[in-house]
Amino acid sequence: MLLAIDVGNTESVIGLYALSDAESGPAVREPGGVGIGMESEPSRRGLRYHWRLSSVPDRTPDEHAMLLTQLLDLEGLDITTTLSGISICSSVPSMTTGLRQMAGRWFSKVPCVVVGPGVRSGMAILYEDPREVGPDRIANAIGAYHLYGGPSLVVDMGTATTFEAISAAGEYLGGAITPGVSISLEALFQHAAALRRVELVEPRSVIGRSTAESIQSGVIYGFAAQVDGLCQRIKGELGAEATVVATGGLSELIAPYCETVDHVEPWLTLEGLRVVFERNVTVPKARA
Repeated sequence: MLLAIDVGNTESVIGLYALSDAESGPAVREPGGVGIGMESEPSRRGLRYHWRLSSVPDRTPDEHAMLLTQLLDLEGLDITTTLSGISICSSVPSMTTGLRQMAGRWFSKVPCVVVGPGVRSGMAILYEDPREVGPDRIANAIGAYHLYGGPSLVVDMGTATTFEAISAAGEYLGGAITPGVSISLEALFQHAAALRRVELVEPRSVIGRSTAESIQSGVIYGFAAQVDGLCQRIKGELGAEATVVATGGLSELIAPYCETVDHVEPWLTLEGLRVVFERNVTVPKARA
């Protein structure tokens, strides 16, 4: 099975994919053993397990190996016999190094692909300097084009909110980067002494009747409007309708209030990592 690891600045998302029919089980299992039926999209795409963890830049290679071993052990899996490949993209250089060293020490016989220069992505990068594009942005674009074709847009709502534009021919055109919800809220609370942290839920109305509701309205409707506004402008430059795919830790919170989002794919980056791995390593054909 393929271990796909997406390291973000705040959180890391880890998925375990079946790479062949023999590795496919009856259902996707959520952490804690909750089963999801075969009708689920992740199951059809081969995603068997997934976890979301805090990103800790100071973890050593041995700590990475121990944590992954424990996660699989919770699901009754032996990491030494389960893994047949590792695919990584990371926005945190120190964690990229630690995961490379982990793979080299503990899983030296397992093919490991780290998204970056020299890796066959199968997608032309039309950035002025392709090396500046974050590996997670590339993985998102590949995942979106693989699932929905082009032209398409990816909105990744994480520490930053990033927008990726993919042409009809499957080229990465570029995009936009804005401060994410968490960054914006943290700045708000640090610089406005009278404001306090609130639970991010839908307020009773856009016009907040309390400070808490006003913050909730500003965050949920404000960021949804930002997504819609940028997507509409990007579509205008593309000169064509485009499929908009939302992903990231906050996508399921914000996307329902967006008018331009067509699909929410929480595991889009992992899907891109799976595709990149299969473009660089020969593996048995996976079940459709």
